[in-house]
Amino acid sequence: MAPAIPRRRLLQAALFATATPAFSYAAGGGSAAAATLPAPSSWTLRPFELKDVKIGQGVFAAKRQLMLDHGRGYDVNRLLQVFRANAGLSTGGAVAPGGWEGLDGEANGNLRGHYTGHFLTMLSQAYASTGDQAYADKIRTMIGALTDVRAALRKDPAVLSVTGKFGTAAENVRGSYQYVNLPAAVLDSSATITLSAWVKPTHDANWTRVFDFGNNNTRYMYLAARNASGVPRFAITTNGPGGEQALNGTAALPLNQWSHLAVTISGSTGTLYVNGTSVAQNTSMTLNPSSLGTLTNNWLGRSNFDDPVFAGVYDEFNVWSRALTAAEITSLQSNRAAASSAGRGTLASYTFDETTGGTFADASGRGLTAALRRTWGGPSHAGFLAAYPETQFIDLESRTSPDYTKVWAPYYTAHKILKGLLDAYLATDDARALDLASGMCDWMYSRLSKLPEATLQRMWGIFSSGEFGGIVETIVDLYTITGKADHLALARLFDLDKLIDACAANTDTLDGLHANQHIPIFTGLIRLYDATGETRYLTAAKNFWGMVVPHRMYGIGGTSTAEFWKARGVIAGTISDTTAESCCAYNLLKLSRMLFFHEQDPKYMDYYERALYNQVLGSKQDKADAEKPLVTYFIGLTPGHVRDYTPKQGTTCCEGTGMESATKYQDSVYFKKADGSALYVNLYSPTTLTWSEKGVTVTQTTDYPREQGSTLTFGGSSTAFELRLRVPSWATSGFRVTVNGSAVSGTPVAGSYFAVSRTWRSGDVVKVAIPFRARVEKALDDSGLQTLFYGPVNLVARNAGTSYLQFGLYRNAALSGDLLPSLSPVSGKPLHYTLNGTEFAPFSEGTEDPTHAYFRRSEPKVVFGTTDSGVTNPARADGTTFLDEIWAGAPFGTKAALVSRVQSTVNSWVSAGLLGQADGQKVVTTAQNASYVS
Repeated sequence: MAPAIPRRRLLQAALFATATPAFSYAAGGGSAAAATLPAPSSWTLRPFELKDVKIGQGVFAAKRQLMLDHGRGYDVNRLLQVFRANAGLSTGGAVAPGGWEGLDGEANGNLRGHYTGHFLTMLSQAYASTGDQAYADKIRTMIGALTDVRAALRKDPAVLSVTGKFGTAAENVRGSYQYVNLPAAVLDSSATITLSAWVKPTHDANWTRVFDFGNNNTRYMYLAARNASGVPRFAITTNGPGGEQALNGTAALPLNQWSHLAVTISGSTGTLYVNGTSVAQNTSMTLNPSSLGTLTNNWLGRSNFDDPVFAGVYDEFNVWSRALTAAEITSLQSNRAAASSAGRGTLASYTFDETTGGTFADASGRGLTAALRRTWGGPSHAGFLAAYPETQFIDLESRTSPDYTKVWAPYYTAHKILKGLLDAYLATDDARALDLASGMCDWMYSRLSKLPEATLQRMWGIFSSGEFGGIVETIVDLYTITGKADHLALARLFDLDKLIDACAANTDTLDGLHANQHIPIFTGLIRLYDATGETRYLTAAKNFWGMVVPHRMYGIGGTSTAEFWKARGVIAGTISDTTAESCCAYNLLKLSRMLFFHEQDPKYMDYYERALYNQVLGSKQDKADAEKPLVTYFIGLTPGHVRDYTPKQGTTCCEGTGMESATKYQDSVYFKKADGSALYVNLYSPTTLTWSEKGVTVTQTTDYPREQGSTLTFGGSSTAFELRLRVPSWATSGFRVTVNGSAVSGTPVAGSYFAVSRTWRSGDVVKVAIPFRARVEKALDDSGLQTLFYGPVNLVARNAGTSYLQFGLYRNAALSGDLLPSLSPVSGKPLHYTLNGTEFAPFSEGTEDPTHAYFRRSEPKVVFGTTDSGVTNPARADGTTFLDEIWAGAPFGTKAALVSRVQSTVNSWVSAGLLGQADGQKVVTTAQNASYVS
């Protein structure tokens, strides 16, 4: 393969070659002129918008309603809490969702903000689908808040004024990374000193500082609200932690209550006071502020170590160049310093009466104005928007190995926010959302365009830390609206060349890769192909899809084990409690859909049906919940696995994509040919399509998959086009189509589309019959480990056992090869069956029953039509049994055809020495005498 042309050389050519879209947007509030993504000219098919396809009653409607109710009822101010906190704004008392969307979640909350993006997308899809204004109102609340957040981040931090102990006070919101910077002269090298503060802690993190004066981790003096034991601690040292001379309190400071802290040093005696009471004294102190010299860092709320910033409220902070008496300390408990016997601090006195701005006046007379600062300074670009500082993005640029406690996929989180903003714009025409999204891309380009190529390749190759999700797809989508050349250039800066080149060459290098880190890369590559015409992008995406489906796919359509891929073709060998991460199925559906727009290979829609009707539906619990969306993270396929719909600590990536999936079930039911000459019916689902360009409606009435077929009724204008009906790959016989009661000529072929061309008129009725049959799919690496399907439905055994169950299915197999007659239907429960006392049910049912998705196939005897021949079912070395070889010839048109197959198979196996002559005759006789379901 020829060496790839350097990206930056390609960018200029691509930008000139690509026509600039004729779209503009208003930078302020109000409505944008265009809120529809233009379809690329490279797409031979076009999707319909969600609003054009209404979902009717059925399994999808029931699942969707649960999510719609969740979205309608959830307080979005909880999601906005982490963003507002990061900007130092009031959070209004809102409590963050927690889990991954909060400061106390996994890896220090380093992914916070991602779930808010998912939620915006969910609300946008809900509004687009239903038109319910309640969702639009929530979207606008969120966009307004995020606009305020970005505006605050663009400026120096400003005081958040709240009610204080005596008057007003300054709140430091947890997650704001803000502190008060004091002038260097505040301690004045005083040998005798008193420091006094009123504080109201709002969080119980250890080692947060009330104050910290120092140069580094060697020379400092601090007062911590809590030490490792949870009590206040004062310390001073010139020789690091080992040389600290300390005073420790005796009880924890209460949260959300005012506490007064004071420290005095006079001679060799240091005293710590809490609420006017001396709680600790050290009479052997040799250090005082004069021992420290001139200090660089003089902070309220920030530590010279890597400790959390103080979260809480400050009222007064005073420093005196003398040791106050106990009586003076007592006087401070009920008075402002100015009105107490102590008087104002002589070295510094801050009352925090300011209600605006970011500085605090010194009332001591020394004029030592203090200033509010961020530990991280501030954004590098005005477009920055996040729920945490820019530090993760900065760290990633020099990072060589993963550590999600330091850097957890910051560009992945940026993608979720960006996608949510773009979806919000498309759903509501709120130009503020587009301005925020465009600004984010401007900021990312300002960072990434400055980095060397080698740095970018290293970054994107780092597990977890370098994950960027589907950001390329979203950036290209945004580019089609903004027309900014920098946006397309930005999208190409995410190229991971070693992955792209390998997949373009059809070289499978997926073993050991994190699955969901890489799947969404390929939707982005397709969009880059659309924008640039560079064929390696599309080729890589097509080849990649074929490396996953079916070679790393479980029966339900999922992929990955413990989030990673293993060797190609290993299925049974990867089954665990952590198989099939839900995000993977979500992203594979997107990839399949996008590939189908370019090439109408039915395999993409066959996969879409498999994953949608099984894993995606089954990942959503059939239960209402106001707090959680109730979506799985992993779906374990081990025997007896019980699905966990409240995974990890909550607000995970999979719960986010689960919210999205449940509000766009209808997005791929129908597609239209780019020239309007054909309508593709990809899925059989109760829906009503409004094809406005044609003036036509198509109402699909069905209870599929409980019903084996569908009825399509046309309304509106008369118009000619080709109706292309998907013939599922499993529908090997009996697929029939009638129009207005008359059979349509032609032979439907499984795994294709069946075309009906005519001028359609209002009232036309198309009936599609799709007979189901029960069949098994074998694990690629273990033919004896199998999973059961009935049509598109994966049937799973419900059993609490934790070992693989053993089942035989040939006992009453039909001449068609249908295995269903070996099972017994459960009355009143559609698609439920029993076999040997065990109930089988659709995987799609979101219950907490222990399930067996895979089982061991056991056919010990040769049985036909429930008649046992008494002959042991022999097997070849590769595991193929005698019965397997017979039934591989199904369907059989007649009993005689089956008996003929039995006879020829007997002859072959007898000749091979695998079956005795006498036993062979018994088998043939049994087959001849048995009765079969036709």
